[in-house]
Amino acid sequence: MKNTKLYLGLSLVIATGLLLIAADHADAPAVTGNGNDITDVYAFQGQDSNNMVFVINSQGLLSPNATATAAFSENVLMEVNIDNNGDNVEDLVIQAIKKGSKMYFFGPVVPGTTGTSSTIKTNAASGSVDISKYGQSPVIATKNGMKFFAGPRDDPFFFDLNQYKAILGGTASGFNDPGTDTFAGTNVLSTIVEMPKTLLGNSSSINVWVETKQKQ
Repeated sequence: MKNTKLYLGLSLVIATGLLLIAADHADAPAVTGNGNDITDVYAFQGQDSNNMVFVINSQGLLSPNATATAAFSENVLMEVNIDNNGDNVEDLVIQAIKKGSKMYFFGPVVPGTTGTSSTIKTNAASGSVDISKYGQSPVIATKNGMKFFAGPRDDPFFFDLNQYKAILGGTASGFNDPGTDTFAGTNVLSTIVEMPKTLLGNSSSINVWVETKQKQ
């Protein structure tokens, strides 16, 4: 896989200490449902407290039939940006891109450039995993002390959309307990990597944002 220059397709910004979540299930028609469409970002401490887990969910609101045909794009790079000194500039990146039936991962590594353009850091390959297929057992790969997954998953984000609309419309004063999960029965494509915290620097907190970048 050669070094490839890319430009920004979509970005979703979050900041995290041990756990923070951001979600965006409604985008412009040109973005919704394609490889650029980020729905959720999760960054949290692993079951092994020495590890961090990063999750990028994309192509949300997939029905079971749509999930069976949904696919990652070979022209879209997913990039986790990590700022570990508080200046809001990425110090490290974790990159993932599909090639054939696999998802390839690079980093964490110092980026070649910062901002909206990126070069795939092929000299910092960290592992790859077969992309899991809908309805089959998930495939998890382990290499260099890291774990990797790519494929369809049930959408984990819970949101009661109708109650939210009622609150905005003034016909309700708050959410119900329990609420109704608007996204129940829908799926996403997930890209997941777990790694030792020692690979992320010495800071006790990090800022994290995720971008999808289209091949130029």
